[in-house]
Amino acid sequence: MNNQLGLWIDHQKAVIVSMTETGEKIQEIRSEVETQPRRSGDSPLKGDYEALQVPADDSHQKFLTQNLNIYYDEVIDHLRDAKSIFIFGPSSAKNELKERLSRNNLGVKVVGVETSDSMTNLQIAAKVREFFVE
Repeated sequence: MNNQLGLWIDHQKAVIVSMTETGEKIQEIRSEVETQPRRSGDSPLKGDYEALQVPADDSHQKFLTQNLNIYYDEVIDHLRDAKSIFIFGPSSAKNELKERLSRNNLGVKVVGVETSDSMTNLQIAAKVREFFVE
């Protein structure tokens, strides 16, 4: 095995398992992405002004996209030196990242993309080992 990476990803965190000749290493990257808008202030208002406390959809979407871009760039920085990359996870993040890798000329390194449930770090490492042993 020569620098093979497995990546479990959703919009909240990424778990990278590096498989090398000397063993495996697990890294976790947390995102700052907040998918649900929050109200400002300590308690919800009653009356006509409550809607003003929740950000408009377009401004929330811009903020979400900006945070996802920062998160994906950080993940990509950890994947650049890989010889092959296996991506899996429960949400659309895996496909969004694969698209982004293709735009960064790293798409050829992706050897598999699968949908999977939430997993512990040890389960993720086991799935990556199983994928690259086959």
